[in-house]
Amino acid sequence: MNRLNYKHLRYFWMVAKTGSIAKAAERLYLTPQSISGQLTEFANVLGVELFRRAGRNLEITDAGRQVLSYADEIFSIGDELLDAIHDQRTKKSIPLKVGIADSVSKFVAYRLLEPALKLAEPIRLICREGRLESLLSELSVHRLDMIIADRPMPSHLNVRGFNHLLGESGLTVFGASTLVDKLMGEFPECLNQAPFLLPGDDAAIRPKLERWLDNHNLHPMINGEFDDSALMKSFGQAGAGLFAAPSTNAAHICEQYKVKVVGHIDAVMEQLYMITTERQLTHPAIVAISKKGKEELFGLI
Repeated sequence: MNRLNYKHLRYFWMVAKTGSIAKAAERLYLTPQSISGQLTEFANVLGVELFRRAGRNLEITDAGRQVLSYADEIFSIGDELLDAIHDQRTKKSIPLKVGIADSVSKFVAYRLLEPALKLAEPIRLICREGRLESLLSELSVHRLDMIIADRPMPSHLNVRGFNHLLGESGLTVFGASTLVDKLMGEFPECLNQAPFLLPGDDAAIRPKLERWLDNHNLHPMINGEFDDSALMKSFGQAGAGLFAAPSTNAAHICEQYKVKVVGHIDAVMEQLYMITTERQLTHPAIVAISKKGKEELFGLI
């Protein structure tokens, strides 16, 4: 015998593990007769008896146990080989480390990043969420490749970075049906003394929205402030207060959170920026993200 027949070894191994030819045949999608014939041929080639009959059952011999121990090791190494190749394929994907400011809509962030997952070259997204200044410190030491934010990078920070405006959108005010149906008067007067939810201090739209309210002599009851835009919408869905969000997301917000449109604030614009360490975008995924934002989300060419 010059070579080991690994197909025969697999059949023997399966019979030994399942305890019967019938069960092994079922696992291997073969007939019992085929398995029995292959086992006999394998035993003849090895020159040893692998099983003996014990009533209706098969009992493995001492020689069979020795073969089984080698088979266990051989097939275990085979599984390790497949795992190693799988890991190697996974490592070939290019990591894209993205920081997302808390105040940026999760839905918008997903729509922006979606093209990166559809490139011919596999991309592995690594997303980090937090306040802009914290994300910028990560960008400065190259722990992030880009940041999606609602404002440009502050000029006073000693960080080498470049702002890329993706687009801007006016605001829409939303509210749960139970709350909207109780509002008195037309928009925007109906906001006066109405329960209202504000974005947190880190949101670029916060001071603009407060100025707009002051300019219109509107004084809603502020029931909450939220750094996380998704959390604010969830509270709004529960009827805790009205809230404002970009008009480009209006259809999605109404469907996702089951809220109604109260009115539009076109004079207040929320902007969306991509901040990178490159003046000219070269990373294929970042180029695709920029194109998606400018051409599809905001209609800027």
